[in-house]
Amino acid sequence: MNVRFAPDGVPVRAAQPNDGPEPMQGTTQGQIVCAQWLRRGMLRQVSGLYGRAGGEVMKQVLLDGYGVPEEVARCAEVPDVGPPAADEVVFDVLLFPINPADVWFCRGSYRLKPPLPATPGAECVGRVIATGSEVSHVRAGDLVINLQRENWTQRRRVKGDDVVPLPAGLELRQAAMLRINPPTALLMLTDLVAVQPGDWVIQNVANSAVGRLVIALAHARGLKTVNVVRRESLFDELKTLGADVCVVDGPHLAETVRGATGDAPIRLGLDAVSGAATARLAACVADGGTVCNYGAMSGEDPMVGRGELIYRGLVLTGFMLGRFMARRSLAQIRDIYADLARQVADGTLFAPVEKIYAIEDIKPALVRAQQGERTGKILVAPNGVV
Repeated sequence: MNVRFAPDGVPVRAAQPNDGPEPMQGTTQGQIVCAQWLRRGMLRQVSGLYGRAGGEVMKQVLLDGYGVPEEVARCAEVPDVGPPAADEVVFDVLLFPINPADVWFCRGSYRLKPPLPATPGAECVGRVIATGSEVSHVRAGDLVINLQRENWTQRRRVKGDDVVPLPAGLELRQAAMLRINPPTALLMLTDLVAVQPGDWVIQNVANSAVGRLVIALAHARGLKTVNVVRRESLFDELKTLGADVCVVDGPHLAETVRGATGDAPIRLGLDAVSGAATARLAACVADGGTVCNYGAMSGEDPMVGRGELIYRGLVLTGFMLGRFMARRSLAQIRDIYADLARQVADGTLFAPVEKIYAIEDIKPALVRAQQGERTGKILVAPNGVV
């Protein structure tokens, strides 16, 4: 069978005799493929939906080694995922973001380092194209996020319980960034310290995707935020999101924060930098407060003096989304994402996007994702423009 790739990257069989009439305008490329293959007897039907036949190919990002991301990552053709089993779902990946954790994964410095070749990708948004007979909570056409990894690809086949349905009209770029950062921001505000309306929270890298979400979620809960950044030009933008105080990081951070807050006690500090930045943030937190490290932009381990822990009673802890989600049932996890999707839909939560790349351009996409002073997240569209 002759297979070509359409501009959106989906494999399309060349037209054959007896293929029947052309599809109606507005039909997706995936539906065209399924319809052509069905007429040729090359598909099997699954719960009234169409699964792709074996022998076809799709595009996927592979790592042949761990190292400089744009050097070790490549776009490759791999066997298609095929139709779902009874308890599985197949979906087309519409968009995926490039997150810092994905970059660490490519470098081999993330906690997970699977055998090579490996596929990165902690999150994505997809559209269901086929479900097994035992799957009832999603159906063809539904938007979903995937709780599993390896999402830098055109299609995924996963267990039904691993996909979470999203509202049909949710903006796709925001949906692509829903799985990791919004629940990270939410659970750091709810699970670490019993903060109450009027309490203060301080965070560094406040202009990051998580930082912006922390501002919005804290503001909605009546919490006050001190937002540490590297340049004053970000202040107005963050205050528009609901930031109460913005300060520039530096050796006198604690003194600056005390002056800006009227020496108000700060109960929680959120650190995404590590190294000496953790110590500067800890100096701003009140006695008995908590400092949570959830990232290491500096590439160093967090540093907090023993005097802060022994004499001031600070708690230094860490956050990993999977660990906190594991404490919850599947129903609770779905409820969290349903609530976050609602807040995305009503505009409460928003993350800027700078550019969307094609999956074939994964190398330049990775280069840009690692550069500073971007205007937003870098996304990739494996199946073409969405």
